Amino acid sequence: MDEFRLVEKLMGSAFELIIRDTDKTRAEMLLRDGHNEIKRLESLLTEFDPLSCTSQLNANAGIRSVQVDVEVYQLIQRCISLSNLTQGAFDITVGSLKKLYNFKNEDFIFPEKSAVKNALSSVGFRHITLLDDNHVFLEKKGMHISFAAVGKGYAADQVKKMWQEKAVSHGVINASGDLTVMGQKSDARRWQIGIANPDEASEVLCYLPLENASVATSGDYEQFFMRGGIRYAHTMDPRTGKPVSGIKSVSVISPGAELCDALATAVFVMGIEVGIHFINQLPQTHCLIINDKNEVFHSRNLNFKHAEN
Repeated sequence: MDEFRLVEKLMGSAFELIIRDTDKTRAEMLLRDGHNEIKRLESLLTEFDPLSCTSQLNANAGIRSVQVDVEVYQLIQRCISLSNLTQGAFDITVGSLKKLYNFKNEDFIFPEKSAVKNALSSVGFRHITLLDDNHVFLEKKGMHISFAAVGKGYAADQVKKMWQEKAVSHGVINASGDLTVMGQKSDARRWQIGIANPDEASEVLCYLPLENASVATSGDYEQFFMRGGIRYAHTMDPRTGKPVSGIKSVSVISPGAELCDALATAVFVMGIEVGIHFINQLPQTHCLIINDKNEVFHSRNLNFKHAEN
């Protein structure tokens, strides 16, 4: 079998689609189908097109309900379920908080407490009301939902599903390092996924063997700031309105990319001890955490190996 690939910027990320097949024409057609599916989902979920479902919901927050595509309605349903499961550590309504912070590691001033309090008043998954006939109402004015923490994972799951229906046995959907793999890299070898050093993205700290599963990483990498000797990540705690500190990177491995995407964010917010305890309760789900001292922590039964220096 040969490897065929397509690389393009989609959903604001560098997507790489890979298929192992014996038929070049068929593989290239399936790669194009995958590309078109991601483009379709991007048009539904983007915040930057005023006609998208997301933009229409945000524009009508606190005013009226909006009828959305059934896919978007179901995605919001699952996001609310994940918010409940994680006790609010994952929340798609965190957008208004993010606008208060600049994460480019320049001179930084914390926003006023009153500004954080005001933004928090329009944050909270419990303010999303699901109505009949795929109508969704964001109850608070100023509410801003974003699918940034699940959109790429949802797209990867949909491409994987499409490929499986068309009998693809071996492939990869890579969204800027968040990976979904099908089958194996070769007849004798599983796909090996490298977890990057948060301080040096080109350097791999450890490797995870992966087969028919997904991995997503939430890391502060370039988006952080230092204040009083503390490194704050661009990930926000939706419950407090504050950026998270103490962790540089969280990787979650599970059968589904959407779930990995969301849980990586949730565990980042929960912290090491609570996050690992939470992941240990979930079937077929694992996590690897790198703290601000570059120490590695992981859930039980995770199979990985440290990279050789």
